[in-house]
Parts: sequence; C-alpha cells; structure tokens
Amino acid sequence: MALDLNRRRFILGAHMTVLTVTASPLLAQSRSVWSAENAFDALLSDTARIIDVRTREEWQETGVGAGVWPISMHASGFPDRLFRAKELSGDRTVGLICATGGRSASLLRALRQAGYSGYADISEGMLGSGEGPGWIASNLPTVPVDVALNGLPPRWPDL
Repeated sequence: MALDLNRRRFILGAHMTVLTVTASPLLAQSRSVWSAENAFDALLSDTARIIDVRTREEWQETGVGAGVWPISMHASGFPDRLFRAKELSGDRTVGLICATGGRSASLLRALRQAGYSGYADISEGMLGSGEGPGWIASNLPTVPVDVALNGLPPRWPDL
C-alpha cells in the first residue's frame, strides 16, 4: 500500500516537473550530484546506470551518451519505464541526465519526496551548466539515438 502511494505521489510530481523546473540552494545541498565525468566513470565501472530524460528531438540533435538509456520524461508511460530501469539496475545508482541539469534535478526531487532512493542528478547535463561543462564539452562519447535505443535491455517497453 505504501509503495503504491509513493508511486502515485511520484507520478503526480513527475507530471508537475515537466511543467515547472525549479531548484534551490537547499535542494542542491541535499541531493546526490555527479559531474558528467564522474557519471561516465561510474557507468564504465558498472556501478551505475544512466538515464537520459530529454526529448527524442534533443537526442537526435546531440546524440545520447554511450551506454546511456534514453527514456524521455516527456513520453507517456515514463514512470513505468523509470521504475523498470531502476529494477534492471539492481543495486546500482541510477543517474539522471538532461540538457543542463534542471529537469534531472526536479525529477530527483520528486523521487525523493515520494520516498525513492538510489538516484543521482548529473547536474552538468549534456550541454553544460553552472555546475560544469557537460557531457559533450567533456568529450565523453555519444552515439546516435537509434544506437542508444537499440542498447535498451531486451523486452523493453515500447517508446
């Protein structure tokens, strides 16, 4: 019952996150924040999975980080895909990345408010932010969106 209530809170919060992306200094102090390079290192060492929550159009413009799962928070069924990704990740932390860290920070906040743990914000994003240069400017590898989509686990829910 509690898990179902938490899932409902998250779903409501996730929908609100799409509409309003906010951050505060207090939030920045209380969340797990990774640099793009730290996230890539965790991915290489198999201690994390990373989800790119941007839109398909954004993935097409810049590509997706190599080894990163593209799961758009703007698509219907996002909460189910997010929780499925967490299940498939086992004990690994799931890093969340967007363009500049705003959406991933808000999504992390919604997850925490709903009682979920095991997620981190890659606050630099793909394009960079005040937190750092980002995945692309750090010269971390990217792949075309079709390659990234083909890299999703078998029997993945349709996007």
